[in-house]
Amino acid sequence: MFRARPKRARRSRYSVSYRLTRSFPAAVVAVLLLAIVVGATLTYKRFDDFVSATTGHHINPIGEVVQAVQPSPGTIAYKLNHGQQVNILLLGMGGYENDAPYLTDSIMAVTIDPASNRVMMASIPRDLVVHINLQSNPDRVWVNKINAAYEVPYTNIICCVDPKYSGPNGGGYAAEHEVGKITGKTFDRYIAVDFVAFRDMVNALGGVDICLTTNLDDYEYPDYSNGYRPIHFKAGCQHLNGEQALEVARSRHAIQPEQASDFGRARRQQDIMQAIKKKTTTVNGFAKAPQLLTALQKNIHTDMSLSDMKAIYDWGKNLPDSSIIRVALTAPSSTGGGNLLDSYDCGMGSGVSQLCPDDPSFFMIHKFFAAAVFIDPKTLAEKAPVQFVNGATNFPGLDARVTTMLDPTGLQLADPVTYRPSADTLILDYSGGKFPLTTKWLHDWFGATVVNATPTSPAPVAGQQNYGLVVVLGHNFALHWLGE
Repeated sequence: MFRARPKRARRSRYSVSYRLTRSFPAAVVAVLLLAIVVGATLTYKRFDDFVSATTGHHINPIGEVVQAVQPSPGTIAYKLNHGQQVNILLLGMGGYENDAPYLTDSIMAVTIDPASNRVMMASIPRDLVVHINLQSNPDRVWVNKINAAYEVPYTNIICCVDPKYSGPNGGGYAAEHEVGKITGKTFDRYIAVDFVAFRDMVNALGGVDICLTTNLDDYEYPDYSNGYRPIHFKAGCQHLNGEQALEVARSRHAIQPEQASDFGRARRQQDIMQAIKKKTTTVNGFAKAPQLLTALQKNIHTDMSLSDMKAIYDWGKNLPDSSIIRVALTAPSSTGGGNLLDSYDCGMGSGVSQLCPDDPSFFMIHKFFAAAVFIDPKTLAEKAPVQFVNGATNFPGLDARVTTMLDPTGLQLADPVTYRPSADTLILDYSGGKFPLTTKWLHDWFGATVVNATPTSPAPVAGQQNYGLVVVLGHNFALHWLGE
C-alpha cells in the first residue's frame, strides 16, 4: 500500500556539485602519508609509535616492502592493480572532548573503481534508523540510528556483543557491518577521525583559508559543557584556526537555509579538507609535519597498513575532480531535494529526529549503489536528454526523487513533471533510436518497456519534453521503490 506524500518543491539539481567531493579520501590519506614520510626521517621508534597508535600494529618493514612489490590477492594494492573495486568507510566522531565520544556524526562510504577511473563518495546521514545486529545472538536486533554502531564495542549500551567486534578495531568493524547492510558494500578498510585530530591537524598546519558563499550564524552550536553557544562567520574568504575550522565543519543549525542544509554542511567540510590537502603538499606543510605527526597520533584510528595507504595515494593522487561522483542518501525537506529516504517515526519514537528508508529492505539503495552510480562512460558519452515524469498517482514527487537520485551519475536530466496515470513504467523514445546505450541502461535499470514516440504521440503533458528519452514512472516502479 502506498504511503501518500505531499509534493514538495524540488531542490535544483545544479546545486548538487561535483566540487563538493573533490578528493576527500586522498586528503585523509595524504595527511597520513605525510606524517608517515616525516616519521620515517625521524627515529625508528617515533615512526613505529605513530604507526602503532593509528593502525594498532607495529611496523613490519620486510612485510611492507614485499606487499609494495608484489601485493597479495585481496589486498587493496592487488585490487587496484587488477581493476577490482575497493571500498573504504570514512567516519568522523566526537572524541573524548564530546559528551558522546563514539557517535559518528559523519559517515561516508567510498568506492574506488579502477576499471573506470572513478570514485563514488556516498554520504550516509547519521539519523538513519537501522536494526543494528552486533550481538552474539543473530536474531537480536537493536533499533537505533546508524551513528551508534561505532560506539557499541566500547560501551555497555547493549549486552552480549559478538567477540568479532572486540579489540581496538571493533568500532570500525561494527560500523562497516551496519553501513554495509545499508549500502550493500563490503568494506576493505575504515578510517575514523575525531574532532581533536581535526582541530589539531589544522592548527599544526598553521590554519587554513576558507571561503563562505553566505554568512554562517548558528545560535545552537554545541559547546564543551553539554550546552550551546553562538558562532558567527561572515561571507567571503577568511583564515581559520583549528577550532574555527571545526565550528564551520560541524555547524548544523545555521539560520541561513543554504548553510543549514546537509548539502551546505557537506560543501563546507569538503572545502576544509581541500584546504588541508593543499596545505600539506606545500613546502610549509612539510615543515609543519612533525607537529602534524603529534597531532594525529592519538586521534586517528584505522586498520589500514602502510602498503594500503600508499596504494590508494598512488592510484588517486592525480585523479581529476571530474572523476569523483558524490551521492547522498537524503529525505525531502522544506528546501526540497530528497531521494531514497523519508522522515517519520520508524522505530525511535515521536519527537526524535530520524530518517527512514522508503524500502525497509534497502533493496533500492543496494541497486542504486551497485548499478546506477558507475554508468558506463560510453553510455554517458551519448549525452541523451532524459526526463523523468511521474505516472504513479499515489506517490506524489516520485519523479523528483528519481531525478535527485540519478543527477550525480552524469546523465543529462531535465526537470521532472507529473504525467498521466500509468500502471507500467515506459520509456518514450522520441529520438528514433539515436541513443541506444542510454535506452538500454534505462530499460534494464527500471524494467521499462520502450515505446517509439513522436512529438505529438503520445501527446506530451505540460512541461514535458518531446525529444530525447522520457521515462514514465509507473505504478509498478513505485511498488519496487517502496519494497512492496
